[in-house]
Amino acid sequence: MKKYILILTLLFISLSCEDVIEVDVPTDTTRLSIDALIRIDTGLSSTRIEVKATETTSFFEEIGPAVLDDIQLMSTTTNISAELEEQPLGSGIYVINWPTEALTQGEYQLNITYNNEKYEATTSFVPTVPFDDLKQGDGSLFSEDETEIVVSYTDEATRDDFYLFDFDFDKYLVSEDTFYQGQSFEFSYFYEDGLEPGRELEISILGTDEAFYNYMNQLIVQSGGDQGPFSTPAATVRGNIVNLTDANNIALGYFALCQEYKETVTIE
Repeated sequence: MKKYILILTLLFISLSCEDVIEVDVPTDTTRLSIDALIRIDTGLSSTRIEVKATETTSFFEEIGPAVLDDIQLMSTTTNISAELEEQPLGSGIYVINWPTEALTQGEYQLNITYNNEKYEATTSFVPTVPFDDLKQGDGSLFSEDETEIVVSYTDEATRDDFYLFDFDFDKYLVSEDTFYQGQSFEFSYFYEDGLEPGRELEISILGTDEAFYNYMNQLIVQSGGDQGPFSTPAATVRGNIVNLTDANNIALGYFALCQEYKETVTIE
């Protein structure tokens, strides 16, 4: 009986000592965030350009779509430009179809007007190499619950290559060919939680330039590899979207034209 009395007394003391503590959460100025990673399959005659525009708000609030005043894609080589259209309305997703061969030639500029401020980003097509092999392995790092994917490819000997690997579920990895230029290279990627049999994974290898490689590397380090490249990072990582009106009001995100090879792996 005394034990029950003691427990009830401690519970009463605990509840009576609770105080409400107000914590000031970090906030930030509302910023424009642009997801303009354009994946290019050079085997197709036309490429769907899709740009996702969002607004970043305070630390714990969700990110909503941004309504742009104007968004254009322009080839600085030919001076051909066209407006992107929001589809569907209110989604913050702006699209246009563009001839694939044209995207692989020369420099391209993304011009955006948002809240009466002008933004600009410039990039060029970056090629990559296909997978030599992509398969499920049976290895593990720390536990038997992990799922191993073995990736192999052959680097191009005549150029310096930077790679971005998309392992589905917003999991990314970057690599550069400093130590294996012109050679075949193989590595393993592990899904920590394991994956159920029959699950299909879409895995991609994309070509990047050094600037985009460095940008992605910073984001992956900040996020622990578990968020997409255009989610709001823990600290502001500057991409190549430049505010021409107000240099202090920077935008987040990146504009890149990347060749992509994609394959599907079914988990056994």
